[in-house]
Amino acid sequence: MKWFVAAAAVSLLALSACGESSSPAVPGATSPQSDILAKAPVATAAEILPGSTMEKIKQRGELLVGGSLDAPLLSQQNPATGEVEGFDAQMGKALAKYILGEPKVKIVNSASETREALLANGTVDVVFQTYTITEERAKQVAFAGPYYTSGLTIAVKKGTTGITKPEDLNGKKVLAGANTPAIPAIKKLAPQAEIITFGSDPECIQALKQDRGVAYVQDETILIADAKKDPSIEIVTKPFTTDPYGIGLKHGDDQMKKFVNDWLKKMQDAGVWQEIWKTSIGTVVTGDAPAPPQIGSVPGS
Repeated sequence: MKWFVAAAAVSLLALSACGESSSPAVPGATSPQSDILAKAPVATAAEILPGSTMEKIKQRGELLVGGSLDAPLLSQQNPATGEVEGFDAQMGKALAKYILGEPKVKIVNSASETREALLANGTVDVVFQTYTITEERAKQVAFAGPYYTSGLTIAVKKGTTGITKPEDLNGKKVLAGANTPAIPAIKKLAPQAEIITFGSDPECIQALKQDRGVAYVQDETILIADAKKDPSIEIVTKPFTTDPYGIGLKHGDDQMKKFVNDWLKKMQDAGVWQEIWKTSIGTVVTGDAPAPPQIGSVPGS
């Protein structure tokens, strides 16, 4: 997940113009990820409605995805290949294949503060970025899904004592990503905590290791990946929230919302959703893939 603080609309446009990563289909290339995408469905010609967003994407020849380049297991650029890998990244490529017949995407490195505007002004077609569905956000964007459910948990430096539940954060300096669900959750469960925000997950981890805060509240999936990569970090609670992630779309685009929900159902029924989970989040979370959340099951979806 990526959280930049945009000072003005100009900064917003600058963000969307840089930090882009294209993922063209590579003829003859094979990997576990590409093998899975080969099983992903493709829409019929009749499903690409004339004058629709889907038709515009097909005519353009690539899907513009608002996402991250530094979110472990979810959407992270591989420095060796340049490819963006992870659960969100693969879902975006699968949607591109559904529309285009090939997984051709351009990922625009987005921010929590800019996602709504990027959708509204057409800079991106969709957002895959641990985008929690809320009724408040649904006033500005449309949400397909939910396509995944996670929750917030707490990480500390290994050896830290006295923190086993959210209420233990009272009176302590607590790290969180700017404009993320962690902030209202901390305020609700530990109102005496001092919240210190940073622009990205790596910055929050660095601040934790530098003792600028005693705890870091973040999505469980991201913290599991952080702790696996850095043994000086440990997770000390089970998830204490339920966060349904939606696919962000332009507000009012009911055709696109139905189209994406139909695609998501096909992905789940074909087992492709589950296989994408196994090769991303499932590499650090033991056990079988969870049951996908029911589409349209939460307020705002």
